[in-house]
Amino acid sequence: MNVHAAGDLRTSGLTHPNGAPLCLNVKDFVAIDRDRNAKFEATYRPQALYNRANEGFHANNETFLLHEVATNLPIYRPDTGPTDFHLHLPPGGFQLVLVTSGAFTFDYDGRWYNVGPGAVMLQSAIVHRQLFYTWSGLPTEENLKTPQTVVPDPISMGYSGKFLEAFITDPTTFPNPTIVGPDQINEDETPRVAWSHPLHDRPADAGFWLQDPLALDALYKPLTDGSVKSALQVYVRDIGIEIPSGHLVTGHVIATDPRGQALLPKSTAAAADATSFARGEVVIYRVIRGSAEFKKKDGERFELAAGDVVTAGKDSISLVGLGENTQVLRLGLLKGINDLRSWTPTQRDEIDGLAGQIITHKDIRPLRTEGKPVGYLYG
Repeated sequence: MNVHAAGDLRTSGLTHPNGAPLCLNVKDFVAIDRDRNAKFEATYRPQALYNRANEGFHANNETFLLHEVATNLPIYRPDTGPTDFHLHLPPGGFQLVLVTSGAFTFDYDGRWYNVGPGAVMLQSAIVHRQLFYTWSGLPTEENLKTPQTVVPDPISMGYSGKFLEAFITDPTTFPNPTIVGPDQINEDETPRVAWSHPLHDRPADAGFWLQDPLALDALYKPLTDGSVKSALQVYVRDIGIEIPSGHLVTGHVIATDPRGQALLPKSTAAAADATSFARGEVVIYRVIRGSAEFKKKDGERFELAAGDVVTAGKDSISLVGLGENTQVLRLGLLKGINDLRSWTPTQRDEIDGLAGQIITHKDIRPLRTEGKPVGYLYG
């Protein structure tokens, strides 16, 4: 069935962002966000506490935000239950989620996904809803300190749901319209609906992406060039986001096993391509667990521990060492980000005001877990 938005979005100046051009910091810089200085705040919803890597965000001209999201209240409360159907419209449609603890159920474009530690999702301006998350029941301070991982195991899945999330620019500066409000959700029909809209601002090749941590393309490959020193073999996982991000961001996890254990799901078919994860005009490393050592251009070395983040210019730092049982997320921000523009405050407010009226087409899936791929109405 076709649904027309009020007015013509193409002529009203809302189809693409029309604000200032984005500009990655291409200078020599190093910005570190330490976990000991973390500030967790319930910025958007009471059940979710957000810890932003603000030092890196500001040093990189506020073009790219990485934060940790930790659930901190049970889902059965009236103010913490399943969310409404909404979407995020960052420049380029870029929104990354990497689950690091607990379990979640998401509805993306009318399909349900149950995900746990290590699952990677690019939401790409798709209408979605969070249906479920786990909660440990621990007090806040203890809850925020439970270990995180990108390798699924029964213990990590029993903790509160946590994930790392990244956006191009700050969520407060781009539209986040509600498509179906909580009072309008029909649980027999709405969860099977797929939507389309013209405001996603996607580059070529961009689209929804989900990588299961045990999928063949998620297996860890040995790093054999000796560039990263460790007492144990170093492995690399490509989280597969370069193409579905529209060639805006690359993503890898660089990791070691615990001593005496084989935790990481591995492929021995080929070695990791070291050049593939050395790209990026700006690079971001976030230590998920363990410890990592880096070297600046002048030879100075520094160490990051679990929860620490470093954001740096292209050649400003090198990863030179990993401890045992370590997992490090590396994001490489590519030149294409400089081709994007931010939304103007007026555009943001108008789109948020239009809400569900931005939808131009919708379709009902036969099942909530099967059927056509996510985003098929954009084809």
